[in-house]
Amino acid sequence: MEKKRILTGDRPTGRLHLGHYVGSLKNRVALQDDYECYFLVADLHMLTTQPQKEYIDALRENIYEMVLDYLSLGIDPKKSTIYLQSVIHAVYEMNLFFEMLVTLPRVARLPSIKDMARAANMTDEAIPFGLIGYPVLQSADILMPRAHVVPVGKDNEAHVEVTREIARRFNAYYGDVFPIPELLMGDVPTLVGTDGQAKMSKSLDNAIFLSDDEKTVEKKVRGMYTDPNRVRADIPGTVEGNPVFIYHDAFNPNVDEVEDLKIRYRQGRVGDVEVKDKLARALNVFLDPIRHRRAHFAAQSGYIEQVIYEGTLKTQALAHETLVAMKKAMGFSGVWNRISRKARDRMKRQEKEAQ
Repeated sequence: MEKKRILTGDRPTGRLHLGHYVGSLKNRVALQDDYECYFLVADLHMLTTQPQKEYIDALRENIYEMVLDYLSLGIDPKKSTIYLQSVIHAVYEMNLFFEMLVTLPRVARLPSIKDMARAANMTDEAIPFGLIGYPVLQSADILMPRAHVVPVGKDNEAHVEVTREIARRFNAYYGDVFPIPELLMGDVPTLVGTDGQAKMSKSLDNAIFLSDDEKTVEKKVRGMYTDPNRVRADIPGTVEGNPVFIYHDAFNPNVDEVEDLKIRYRQGRVGDVEVKDKLARALNVFLDPIRHRRAHFAAQSGYIEQVIYEGTLKTQALAHETLVAMKKAMGFSGVWNRISRKARDRMKRQEKEAQ
């Protein structure tokens, strides 16, 4: 029995952080033995908010760092396919076809579009058409390998629903070509940033990166927000919604230690220093094997590029299969085949007559 397929990916805007891990990457690593996995480096999506040349110039380094993070986490190129989105030309055509199956109001009202625009410091008037169409291009990415499951963070939940709608509409109009993909969110769909004010994000400077060294992690944890009303260690504090305890729950496997800290924190019998020190230790224990694998893969010249190259070639072939199936279902292949057959027959007759 063939394995079902997974598709997900990330924009190559730099190194990946703990928010990426809990939102999607953890599931990718866990599921690659049971699914046929495709992970895209979404360089086209980067253009929706960062079209300037300086970002394009940074692409090569960002792609390298991001794929290095993938491998460091345990994504295995022998089990999973990593590919470069912009080289899959079939996705460009699929995007065009899918644009005809969704209305402008449907995608324009997605709150994530406005959120992305605000993060890029765009006014409503400055939002490009490509950003409004972001979910449609994302649908082409997901449906290109005919994916069954999409592991994503909470901010992409609505986008996957658009994909499901497009797949249903295409199948209803032209016949069953696409499975209806299911959403898979992580145990912690959105990880709060170290500032406690928003989700973890590179642009907000509130992220702990998977590649941060031990001292950097300790420094970032020491600066984390906790309960703002707790000015002394002997004052009972709030655990719920407290960023430090959110991270303990997500990354500290010592459940007894975390529970003890929570009890003492609520009673005013433990200081923030101890709570943060134990969090930093737990995070570094989690990140240590990732750092070691990162150093191992980084030392192999050309290996990251080979992984992307081979994965992209494999994906090109699959994308061509999907596009051919789409065009056949839509009737385009039949029209062109009849035209080309008639034209070739006439050209042959003309050649004979000329002789």
